[in-house]
Amino acid sequence: MNTTRDIKFESPTFACRIKGMLGVDFYRLFHTPLFYIFLAIAAIIPAMVSAMTTMPGPDGEQIELYSNVWQIIAAGEPLYVIKGIADYANMNMVFIFGGIMVSIFIGHDYKSGYVKQLFTTHAKKQDYVISKSLACAFAIICMCVTYLIGGTVGGLLAGYETDVNVGSLIIAILGKAVMSFGWASLYTFLNVIFRRYFGISVASSFFFGTGIIIIGAAAIIESLGLPTYVLNLFLYGSSVNACLSSNVGTLIVCALVSASWSIIYNVVGTMLLNKCDVY
Repeated sequence: MNTTRDIKFESPTFACRIKGMLGVDFYRLFHTPLFYIFLAIAAIIPAMVSAMTTMPGPDGEQIELYSNVWQIIAAGEPLYVIKGIADYANMNMVFIFGGIMVSIFIGHDYKSGYVKQLFTTHAKKQDYVISKSLACAFAIICMCVTYLIGGTVGGLLAGYETDVNVGSLIIAILGKAVMSFGWASLYTFLNVIFRRYFGISVASSFFFGTGIIIIGAAAIIESLGLPTYVLNLFLYGSSVNACLSSNVGTLIVCALVSASWSIIYNVVGTMLLNKCDVY
């Protein structure tokens, strides 16, 4: 008597697929010298900026940049319109470093042929976008940590004051770390768009990381006498809102904006990859 046995092959679950891709991405991240170079840059830059105790003003007088250690970490209040370098030079600089690193990291996938090999055997393009966003968000958060260390050490060596509302400081740091997920998703999306043009992808990440669009919009809104806090709906606006006068509401806004942009950019990025040639 012949028997027939049906063999069923079950496709891996979403969780298993993401776990596998994250394992590859984190392995590549930890074995890429670029990651450690940017961690060092994120620590050295704030330490160097902290050492700049003064700078020449418009009339030749010396203007004091910082008086408090924590000003290199976050601004004292939400400043959508930048009035000086001290307002701009805080942990938000990490999002510029992170954008450049993400562009190089993802750009290597296309240059090395990894993407071609991946999508030949792994058809779920959404997994690629999500995995890259999470891995790059982790890298940016690590830069926030090294930035915090470098900026704090530099400020202490410069002899600045250390008075601060500890709760607000912690919320400001957490707020910027939470924003890393939104920023990483944006950079992943930009690199999907400019996947054939490495130079443009790096330039676009730098452009958006500087927040020039939000700064310009804030200047216009302020000139019209309107409140600039509406810019919290945007990624950079929420990053600016995480300051030394932050409260729990600030952290909630950062989390909501970051989550919203993460979902939007991952969905649109996946749709783009599904409809276009990825090579």
